[in-house]
Amino acid sequence: MDWFSAKAIYYGWCCRLGRISKRGEKHIRTSLIQGARAVIANCKNKTDRTSMWVKDLVERRGFKRATVALAAKNARLIWALSHSVKKYQVDYVK
Repeated sequence: MDWFSAKAIYYGWCCRLGRISKRGEKHIRTSLIQGARAVIANCKNKTDRTSMWVKDLVERRGFKRATVALAAKNARLIWALSHSVKKYQVDYVK
């Protein structure tokens, strides 16, 4: 997980992904942040679930923290998809 910039913490059989660290691959981390900035900039008129979460997060925490939070969320999503055989479902609710 070091190449992915998110710190993985293992609790026996369970793996939890921590915050984005500066120890991982700089290019991947930068791409995640830039992608999150682009998503936040273009979610103003959208009403889907993720866009509503991002708008609320920007109001509560500010633009930069929301950017890092969305980048970390995308990193967790990418990690989960790369370690699973399931396909991505947009409106999946557990």
